Amino acid sequence: MTASQAKCLVAFQGEPGAFSEEAAVKLLGGEIETVPRPTFEAMFAAIADGAADLVLAPVENSLAGSVYRCYDLLLESKLSIIAEVILPISHNLIGPPGATIERVRFVQSHPVALAQCTHFFDTHPLITRVAAEDTGGSVREVVCAGDPQRAAIASRRAAEIYGGSILQSHLEDHRENYTRFVLLSPEPGEPKGANKISLVVFLLHQPGALHKALEPLARENINLVKIESRPIVGHPFEYCFYLDLMATPEEQGTQAAVEELRRRTREVRVLGYYVAAPAPSVA
Repeated sequence: MTASQAKCLVAFQGEPGAFSEEAAVKLLGGEIETVPRPTFEAMFAAIADGAADLVLAPVENSLAGSVYRCYDLLLESKLSIIAEVILPISHNLIGPPGATIERVRFVQSHPVALAQCTHFFDTHPLITRVAAEDTGGSVREVVCAGDPQRAAIASRRAAEIYGGSILQSHLEDHRENYTRFVLLSPEPGEPKGANKISLVVFLLHQPGALHKALEPLARENINLVKIESRPIVGHPFEYCFYLDLMATPEEQGTQAAVEELRRRTREVRVLGYYVAAPAPSVA
């Protein structure tokens, strides 16, 4: 870790103890200073506001799928992807000190976290789900309230930060629960060893446009690991496509494929070159 990274201000959505903050620390180390922001919009604006140097944004979850708002904001912004990290998500039931699971009647958390713990709620029919803005913030509120009937679902890190008591671990329905985050910078980069490229492609509005656009990737044996369509604002029922490619940017085949992709589409925007995060090991 370099001295510049040690002083880096990294914005994330949520409050201290959120999974996004944990991902930032995992990627960049504990010497960074994390900057909590209340919404995705505020998170993406953090660099322009002078509050942060970098942004860490969640883009997809292995169970819930893509985080569409972050994809849309990424396209609207001028930020570039310079790294990624994959965080295993383990949900914990957290109450105030002295609480017990038998007394809990209300559990609050982010709606996505609640949805990933369906089996827990099915087996505890007396507990009511309460949707909240954030996992970490839910723990803070529960601990401050001191009501043994209230608990939150969040990370172990959140329990440590706010002094909460973990009443049960691994509430998630599936242990293979991972969220992928991308690190965003105002300056594009091409880190040493970069082997992944993210693009946004605007197709020609004609039959076979997607097939024609992707053919150069297959010809150059480039692995298309993700494709995601999003509506184009101001063009009803037209879509752009986000592509993630496993490819080395400087290789001649990669450059030829991307150049051919540009010729076959209306526009190609490179979102970033970076090193792919190691794939999670599934037991």
